[in-house]
Amino acid sequence: MDALEFRLRDEHVALCDLLKLSGIADSSGQGKHLIATGEVTVDGQPESRKTAKIRANQTVQCLGQTVRVVVDQA
Repeated sequence: MDALEFRLRDEHVALCDLLKLSGIADSSGQGKHLIATGEVTVDGQPESRKTAKIRANQTVQCLGQTVRVVVDQA
C-alpha cells in the first residue's frame, strides 16, 4: 500500500492533529484515542504522547495506513 503524503507548512504538527488532517481519524479526539490504545507508531516505534511533535521526514503508521511527512515547498 502506498503511503499518504502530508505536506507540513509549519515546523511541526501535533500527532493527534496529523491523524485528523490526514483522514485516519475523524477528529483529534479519535486520534488521541488511537494513540492511547497503542495503535500508532512513529518511525517504527510505538508513540504514546498525544501531542508529540511530528516533523518533516518522519513516518506515522496507524490502522494499516502510512503517512509520510514532507516539507511543503509552497
